[in-house]
Amino acid sequence: MADPDPRPDVPDPAADGSSEGSGAVHSAADIATAWQRERPGAPTDSIEIVTPIWWLGKLFADDRDRALRAAGIDAATLDLLSVIRRSGPPYALSTREIARRTLVTAGAVSQRVARAERDGLVVRSPGTTGRRTVLVRLTAEGHALIERSVDTVLGREARLVRGLSEEERRVLAGLLDKLMADVRRRTGR
Repeated sequence: MADPDPRPDVPDPAADGSSEGSGAVHSAADIATAWQRERPGAPTDSIEIVTPIWWLGKLFADDRDRALRAAGIDAATLDLLSVIRRSGPPYALSTREIARRTLVTAGAVSQRVARAERDGLVVRSPGTTGRRTVLVRLTAEGHALIERSVDTVLGREARLVRGLSEEERRVLAGLLDKLMADVRRRTGR
């Protein structure tokens, strides 16, 4: 026999027909309300902002992973090839600049470049600004792969945000930029 609920004054959420406890997705407002009920005074102001950002990040990342698998490229390689492609002709950047633009460590850049070079997507060459500078340039195969992949990924992501009007997307983008800059400042990143 199961132990009785140690808090008999707390109603069983499933008994009132709500989906609490059933594995259903709840709104961030529901989560904030539950924390306010369970922990009065807990700082819940951020829940209705941060929680949807986490959820959307997970949904977008999962969808992107599926699209990338279909395109034959992984996220790390897409990131590397994209940053080089966006730099414009001659489609070459130093490893230091790649690290700065992608926000990953020099070690991670080194691993990504080695893997992409092994796959024939980039070539490394000595830089002109110093003995230790290494330039990474797209090969024809790397250029073709990123062209195909970026169309697949950006096209899919554009469809995913169509639920917002152009004006709503513009406003949201501005607010996200503002929040990102502030969070980076506060976290030193």
